[in-house]
Amino acid sequence: MHAYELTGPGLDRLERRSYPDPERPSSGRVLVRMRAAGLNYLDLAVAHGQYPAATYPVIPIMDGAGEVIEIGPEVWQVAVGDRVVVNCKPRWFAGAGTSAVTSHGRGLNAAGSLVEVAHLDAASLVKVPDHLSWEEAASLPVAAMTAWRGLEAGAIGPASTVVLLGTGGVSVYALQLAKTRGARVIITSSSDKKLERARSLGADATVNYRQQPEWDAAVRDLTGGRGADLVMETVGGPDFGRSVTAVRYGGLVFAVGFVAGGSANVDLLSLIGNGVRVEGTNGGSVADLAAAVDAIAAHRIQPVIDRTFTMAGLLRAYPLMAEGGHFGKIAIRLDWENS
Repeated sequence: MHAYELTGPGLDRLERRSYPDPERPSSGRVLVRMRAAGLNYLDLAVAHGQYPAATYPVIPIMDGAGEVIEIGPEVWQVAVGDRVVVNCKPRWFAGAGTSAVTSHGRGLNAAGSLVEVAHLDAASLVKVPDHLSWEEAASLPVAAMTAWRGLEAGAIGPASTVVLLGTGGVSVYALQLAKTRGARVIITSSSDKKLERARSLGADATVNYRQQPEWDAAVRDLTGGRGADLVMETVGGPDFGRSVTAVRYGGLVFAVGFVAGGSANVDLLSLIGNGVRVEGTNGGSVADLAAAVDAIAAHRIQPVIDRTFTMAGLLRAYPLMAEGGHFGKIAIRLDWENS
C-alpha cells in the first residue's frame, strides 16, 4: 500500500513509500481506507522540526477521514462501510487528559493520515454526518474539537461574548459553533476581505488589527468596557498579553496555538487583579470530538474549506499554511492513483 513518510525535519524529507498491506485487524481494531486529510499548524511545525514531541520517521498529518473496510472481533463502535474520522489523540477516549494519553499523537509520534489504509483502534473513531464531504470530514478532529472544548470551558451561552483571533480552522469553527449557542462573536484579522466573509458566517463585530493594533482596547469598547467572556487564543507570541486584557473579570483565555511564537509576555498584575483564567489545551478526547461532531450534525454546519489539494499538490499545501493566507481549513484529497 502507499504512504508518505517524513524521515526527518524538512519538506525535502517527505518521501513516498510502499508498505506491506496491513494484516487482518485483531480484537478491537479496524482497517480504514483513508480518503482525505486536513492540515493544521502543528503539522507544519512537525514538518520543520519545530515541535519537541515529534519523532521521525513518521507518517504525517494528524487529521484524517476515511471508510471502515474491515473490523476485528469485539468491535461494536463502527461497522464496515461507516464514514469516520480519527481522533488526533488516539489513546484519549474520555475524561480529563493525562500526560500518558496526550503525549501520543497521530502524525506526531504515531502514524498519521497520509497512508492508503490505516490500522486503528475502533475506540478512537467517530462516525461523521452524511452531509459532509470527505474533505470536510477530515477538517473536524483538531479544529472543530478544539473550538468545542474552548466554548465548553468558557461555559459559552446566549449572554456570552467570544473573541476569535484570525480566521484559521479553529477560529472559523468556533464562530460557527458559538453562533449555535446564541453567543456574540468578535473576530480579528488583518484582512478586510476575510472580516467581511466572517460577518457573512455570523460574526457580530470585527476588528482589523493592522488598523487597530491595540485590538484588546477595541474589544473593551465593543463590550462597553466589560471585556469578553472568552478569548480563543490561537496566535500566541508577543500579543498574548492582549488576550489577558481583553477578557472580563474571571474570563477565560483558552490557549490553543503558537503561530506567532512559543513565548509570551503577560502583565501578571492584570492577570491576577482581574481573576483571569488561562487554560492550555493539547488536543481532546474521543468524547470531545464526538460532542463537536454531534453539534455539527444537529445544526448541519458546513465546514469552510479554503482549498483542497490533490496528492500531486501536497507540497504546495504546507507553504499555504505557513503563509496564513487561508480562511478556514486546508484539505488534501488522498487520490493515490493520480499522485
